[in-house]
Amino acid sequence: MGSPIKAKTAQPIKIAILAMGGEGGGVLADWIVSLGEEHGYFAQTTSVPGVAQRTGATIYYVELFPGADDPDVSVPVLALMPTAGDVDIVLASELMEAGRAVQRGFVTPDRTTLIASTHRIFSITEKSAMGDGRVDSCVLIRQSRQAALRFVHFDMAVMAEKSGSVISAVLFGALCGTGVLPFSRFQFEETIIKGGVGIKLSLKAFGLGIDRVLSGTAESAFSRLTDTAANMTTNTAKAIPTAHIVPTTKKIRSSSHGKVNALLRRIQKQMPSCIHNVAIEGIRRLIDYQDPDYASLYLDRLQNLIDQTESRDEKLLRETARHLALWMAYEDTIRVADLKIRASRFERVRKEVRGERDHIVEINEFLHPRIEEVCDTLPSQIGRWLSRPHLANRMLAKLLSHGRVITTSSIRGYLLLYLLASWRRMRRRTLRFQCETERIEGWLQRLVAAAKRDPALALEIAQCQRLIKGYGDTHIRGLRNFQTLMNIVDRHLNHLSPASLKQLREAALADEYGNQLRECQRHLSL
Repeated sequence: MGSPIKAKTAQPIKIAILAMGGEGGGVLADWIVSLGEEHGYFAQTTSVPGVAQRTGATIYYVELFPGADDPDVSVPVLALMPTAGDVDIVLASELMEAGRAVQRGFVTPDRTTLIASTHRIFSITEKSAMGDGRVDSCVLIRQSRQAALRFVHFDMAVMAEKSGSVISAVLFGALCGTGVLPFSRFQFEETIIKGGVGIKLSLKAFGLGIDRVLSGTAESAFSRLTDTAANMTTNTAKAIPTAHIVPTTKKIRSSSHGKVNALLRRIQKQMPSCIHNVAIEGIRRLIDYQDPDYASLYLDRLQNLIDQTESRDEKLLRETARHLALWMAYEDTIRVADLKIRASRFERVRKEVRGERDHIVEINEFLHPRIEEVCDTLPSQIGRWLSRPHLANRMLAKLLSHGRVITTSSIRGYLLLYLLASWRRMRRRTLRFQCETERIEGWLQRLVAAAKRDPALALEIAQCQRLIKGYGDTHIRGLRNFQTLMNIVDRHLNHLSPASLKQLREAALADEYGNQLRECQRHLSL
């Protein structure tokens, strides 16, 4: 255990808590205040809420000053906000929040004990990035370790779930285990009991947190991850097919549907063995997305690529099979509606809010469809007509100018999305389906042409599909960048190098607005 901060210094103990909504950050701050006040400390807590769940967490600030039980000690004036370089303890409910605390200067190597959970809840920026926008957890841990006097870190979300409590109780236990506050375990537990809410579960989570710190494993577990990060990166591609495809393969094989079994036999007999796993996962996804006939079209396109090119480049075939399946399962309004009303989603939401079977859980969906998405969902001729600028177009645009909240847990809201999801029977007639079909066929034609001359260039063209993702504005920006790259391929196919196309693609993925892509084009004179 660390050395407790001593009261005789007559200095306040300054504690910053960074937590997101629903994680009990306010309860944790109140526990610390109650703990201090019960044992001779002046205590004060303030909070500055973030603007959203992952745009900015709430920062709770607690100051404890000794002498509340001494009549000769004057009431101190305590600060309202943490100051960079002047915080003794930082508690972070998630790893990125620990990184933010370091970035803000709350964590310093001469005084700060940093206690953080190592699980991740990805931020809006990470989720909306064109490419893989996730921040490397190993980098966050390494920087946090360098910045803090002491860094205590382990996955507290797992312990909170195991105990049925919230992460604040695990943090409270970890705080006790570090010994940086001049209070005993009994006094910590007494504070939870006096709080009177969720006592049994909170004490269980508290015990898991303190035991993990006292066992000495809290700081070593993630050190092993940092040390072996390179090996993990190397082995990830090999591990994913085994972990994710094998179970779904068994599920498909157990089906009695003749068309599904025929698709599986076709893969085994006609496709190169190097793409069997990817192709099986592809048909599973596309059957779930549309139907077996759509999955058969996927195999037709793959077979056409194999037949038209003599190249047996395994990486090219695998990447094409993977990206083709992802593209054919594009996210339209039909797909979004389908995913929102699935029983598995209702169960997941209930689990996340820890709702019991007899609890009423209400799910409100905020939907803001654009006129383009409505037109894409309609039959192609009607959709093209409605997308043109005329009175009907302007009236519909005005009607859709405000978002709508739909309660999918209600009969009315559920039926509304159910009807939209059922429209997938007519998906092949929609404007979006026709547009995506034209784009996919054009992409495959470029792949074939490039593979005959330079398989490495064909591989880079295949990976350009990464730009097309999501729906709404995200999809439009990605598609615009993708089309820019395909135009470059069309103009410079005979002398475009794989390295140049890769550089262009990485620039497009780094900036969804295309500024870096345009700069890269100028640099390469393309």
